[in-house]
Amino acid sequence: MALEITETAMTATVNNEVIATATRSDCGWHVTAWPRPLDRNAAITALSLAERVLTHGEDDPCVNEWRRELARD
Repeated sequence: MALEITETAMTATVNNEVIATATRSDCGWHVTAWPRPLDRNAAITALSLAERVLTHGEDDPCVNEWRRELARD
């Protein structure tokens, strides 16, 4: 996975294909793979989560833990 991070956008790619993006707004980061705005660090976690789901599946222990962490934010 590759993450490209700028001041206003983030992109997660796997095998040169975009799997999720994040865009900064006044109320936080909007990640295509997450239902509500997040802070910068949580947005990076959400992008990593999108990659983990793709490569390891929905039942992966890391997937479940990262989802719990993001839900607490």
